[in-house]
Amino acid sequence: MKKRVALLVGGPEKMIPDFSQIEAIETEWIGVDRGTLRLLAKGIKPVISLGDFDSITSEELRSIQEQIHDVRISKAEKDETDTEMAVAVALNELKADEVIIYGATAGRVDHLLANLWMVLQPRFKPHASKIKLVDTQNTITFYLPGEYEISKEANKKYLAFVGLTAIKKLTLYDEKYQLTEANFDYPISLASNEFVGETGRFSFVEGVLAVIQSKD
Repeated sequence: MKKRVALLVGGPEKMIPDFSQIEAIETEWIGVDRGTLRLLAKGIKPVISLGDFDSITSEELRSIQEQIHDVRISKAEKDETDTEMAVAVALNELKADEVIIYGATAGRVDHLLANLWMVLQPRFKPHASKIKLVDTQNTITFYLPGEYEISKEANKKYLAFVGLTAIKKLTLYDEKYQLTEANFDYPISLASNEFVGETGRFSFVEGVLAVIQSKD
């Protein structure tokens, strides 16, 4: 069985979806900074809570420490974000086959970009296909070169192919707007495509691609 680790970070609460929508397989949680309080409020006890906790009060931190055995407090001035720390723990310590990140796609733009570009880091790039960002409006998955078939999410209309790097020979086989071995020498968002059926196929030979399913 695939091991799933879910992270809740401190982005705007209105963009965090209903966790009951998670597929019914065992999930371990990591609370990141204020995300820990939100998990506890929902009756979910994360296995690990981490971050610099600069967004919560000392009283809230004490409450977290009383409820969670493994609390890791980092310095505010560091060379990685709290989310990056949590993803590293999920992959290296918890040996996750899938890492779903909630609360990472709204709010400050610099945080959003850090989360999108995280998969380009050498330590995360080999695991890019394991990482997923989810909010109430979007699902973002990441791909290394290869040929893939993806399934349409029931509540999503739009499909975007976003080159985080230069992309070589991108082919969209059966989407509404198709491509054949198209090259892009710079990052680009091929937005507002759509599924024709319940699945879509694509392939490319070089680069890192984000695929986004969205609704208005």
